[in-house]
Amino acid sequence: MMRKVQVLLAMLMLPLMAWAQTRVNASEIVAKINRGEAVSYKNAEIVGDLNLTKLQNMELKKSNSKYDSKEYVSTVTVPLTFVNCRFKGDVLAYYNPNNSINLKNSHSETYNTNFERDVLFENCAFEQRTAFKYSKFDGAVSFISSRLAEEALFKYAEFDKRANFSNVRFGGEANFKYAEFPQLVSFAGANFTEEANFKYAEFESGVNFEKALFNGTANFKYADVKKSFNIKGADFRGGDDFKYTKFNNKQVTLASLLQMAR
Repeated sequence: MMRKVQVLLAMLMLPLMAWAQTRVNASEIVAKINRGEAVSYKNAEIVGDLNLTKLQNMELKKSNSKYDSKEYVSTVTVPLTFVNCRFKGDVLAYYNPNNSINLKNSHSETYNTNFERDVLFENCAFEQRTAFKYSKFDGAVSFISSRLAEEALFKYAEFDKRANFSNVRFGGEANFKYAEFPQLVSFAGANFTEEANFKYAEFESGVNFEKALFNGTANFKYADVKKSFNIKGADFRGGDDFKYTKFNNKQVTLASLLQMAR
């Protein structure tokens, strides 16, 4: 009888033990990156801020600016894979302690992070800030079916290979202003709760917004799209700004794009 009770208690404890094993300190992930180890987690809860801006290989970038500004760049040299993970703190590949908007501000200091390998955050939940401003992605990027509670900051980011933001829910502003996409990028089924900011963004091989939902302003002012601009089934419920938007070197409006999508 005692043996059965012990077995039953052990079985009841398994879910609790499994849950405990899924908790990972963000500092452990940074330590792996610094050791050159591939990062791969599934069904994990990441505790603490995942700050990738001050890695061991951080370097001061040379500047020709006449202002007293400093830019430090870290490089993630290993692949990052997170599947069905929850990030309790900030996820930072960009940090400005002075909160300066302009790099040219005197005495400003910024920390940026580039990525040499694939970066996958699939079906993940980001409860705090996500910042990838100025980041350069040499490998594939995927945020498929992830949920970002606050602003998704990808301003000035460069995506050298295919990027996939399909079915992502952007709880705050989706800021892709000045972002560069040489390869086809997908935002199919994405839900933009607030402004979708693609002002000045460049899509060299096309972009897919099929069945995307724009609850806030769809801002494509000065955006430049080549090859394909798929907005079939997209729902524009907020305002829109397509002033000077180009598709295959011709200015277009939202109305003309919707007409082409029929």
